[in-house]
Amino acid sequence: MKKVILSLAVIAAIGFTSCKNDAKSETETTTTEMSKDMAMTDTSFGVRGNCGMCKTTIEKAVNGVEGVANANWDVDKKKIDVSFDDTKTNEMAIHNAIAASGYDTEKVAGDLSAYDELPGCCKYDHEMEMNQTAPKESEGNSEENH
Repeated sequence: MKKVILSLAVIAAIGFTSCKNDAKSETETTTTEMSKDMAMTDTSFGVRGNCGMCKTTIEKAVNGVEGVANANWDVDKKKIDVSFDDTKTNEMAIHNAIAASGYDTEKVAGDLSAYDELPGCCKYDHEMEMNQTAPKESEGNSEENH
């Protein structure tokens, strides 16, 4: 009889211990996820380019940087919006990745050998405006009306 009671006590102790560890593990996971959300930084800056192929190349370069969560380059505004984990990377690393793919940013000139390898439609004017608030066409229409 003593062996049966002792066996039941050991089984109950193991059961309580494993439930306690599961609850603790879930709490740790939740805390980690909240910390990741708090470390995210959003930034926007100008990037020169022309077309949808430019968009693909620029976004691929940015998404290749460790810590980048999201990148979206606006073809009309010549502006990229990026969300990244500032504990893993910084804005200059993103500028440098874009420049390495051949595109100019507001802070870093594009790599000329990479630029030379771009398709013809992607050969942008190195003097074009970046980070525009409105497409050029609307500005042109307002001048014609005056």
